[in-house]
Amino acid sequence: MYPEDEFLALSGIQHFAFCRRQWALIHLEQQWSENVLTVQGSLMHARAHDGSIRERRGDTIVVRGLRVHSHELGLAGVCDVVEFHRAEAGFSLAGEEGLWSVVPVEYKRGKAKFHDADRMQLCAQAMCLEEMLCCDVSEGFLYYGKTHSREPVNVTLDLRDAVRDAARGMHDLYARGHTPHSKRRNACRSCSLQDVCLPASFERETVEAYVRRRLRED
Repeated sequence: MYPEDEFLALSGIQHFAFCRRQWALIHLEQQWSENVLTVQGSLMHARAHDGSIRERRGDTIVVRGLRVHSHELGLAGVCDVVEFHRAEAGFSLAGEEGLWSVVPVEYKRGKAKFHDADRMQLCAQAMCLEEMLCCDVSEGFLYYGKTHSREPVNVTLDLRDAVRDAARGMHDLYARGHTPHSKRRNACRSCSLQDVCLPASFERETVEAYVRRRLRED
C-alpha cells in the first residue's frame, strides 16, 4: 500500500506498457514534445475532462473529469468519463436513491490497437474506482476518435495482473531514477519523443567499446 506522497500518474500506465523508455523520459526526466497526434489527443481530452458537465440520461449519470486513486497501485489520475448506471445490485451513490454500478470510459484519439496499453490504462481506472467506491467493476469502454466507436473492455484477472506488474515496475524505475535503453521500432515513427529519445544512438558502438576494439586490433 503506497502513501499519497508516492502516487505516480495513472496515465503513465499507457506510456509504460507501450514503451518503458517513453515513460521514463516523460515521468522521470520531465521531457515532452508535441506533434499533431498529441495535440489532437489533448483537445479530445480537454473536452472529455470538462468537470462542469454532469449529465443525467434516464437511469444513467455521466460524470466527466473524475479524480481517482489507488493505494494498492500507488497511482492517481483523472477519468475522462465515468458512467453510473442504476442497478438491482450495486453500491450506494451519495445524493442518489437506489443502487448503482460504475463504468469508466477512456477517450483515445486514434483507433483500436493490437497491444494492451490502452486497455491497461482503462483497467487501472477501474481498479481505482473499485478501491474508492468499495464495488466491483467488470467492464469499461475505450472510445476511439478516429473510428467514432466504443470498444468494450472486460476487466479480467490477466489484465489486472498486468496493471499490477506495470505499477510495480513504474515505482521501481522511479525509485532508482533509471531511464531504460530502447531499440528502434516501427512505433517510434509516431512517437512525439523520437527526437529526444534517439533510440538509434544506443545501437551505435560506445567510445569505450571502440577504444577496446582498436587496442585488441593493434
